[in-house]
Amino acid sequence: LNLVVKADVTGSLEAILDEIAKLPQSEVTVNVIREGVGGITESDVMLAAASDAVVIGFNVRPVGGAAATAQREGVEIRTYSVIYRVAEELKAAIEGLLEPEHVEEVVGVAEVRAIFRASRVGTIAGCYVREGTIRRGAKARLVRDGTVVYDGRIATLRRFKDDVREVQAGLECGLTLENYQDVKEGDVGEAYEVREVEKKLT
Repeated sequence: LNLVVKADVTGSLEAILDEIAKLPQSEVTVNVIREGVGGITESDVMLAAASDAVVIGFNVRPVGGAAATAQREGVEIRTYSVIYRVAEELKAAIEGLLEPEHVEEVVGVAEVRAIFRASRVGTIAGCYVREGTIRRGAKARLVRDGTVVYDGRIATLRRFKDDVREVQAGLECGLTLENYQDVKEGDVGEAYEVREVEKKLT
């Protein structure tokens, strides 16, 4: 089982590599062919495609055209926010006991283009919706330079001065995130849904 491993910081990367080193290697050998800090790049995906590897990301997301390249090349990208889950799933894959997986499907992508402060609600992110649909109350993550800096929900959503339920691609909106104020221009928000599918990791 070949792996490309990317993480948000060196400490996380080292912890994941330590967990991988502890895995039983008698039936299946787990081989880390590339490791690094930062977002998952097209180069990572192309290496995985050439080596029949799975890309493991901890608190990072695909950047640039990496996601599209992975889809085209049939490369599996698995992202995690809890280190022990990485080891658990790799161990289960080796033992052939993978249960159905809860997969995240991105339903909307918004780019933060301006920041506004309001005493009543805090930091409002002025966004342009690049893809899909952004919905109030949706699960969402905030990505900065390929690294996930927030994972929670969209608290409020507005068009001009009106509260709205959703905003489609090509439109601008203002939104706030639950319990998070440190939004910056250039951040990318991803609204996502979770569904259950059979696990692959082969």
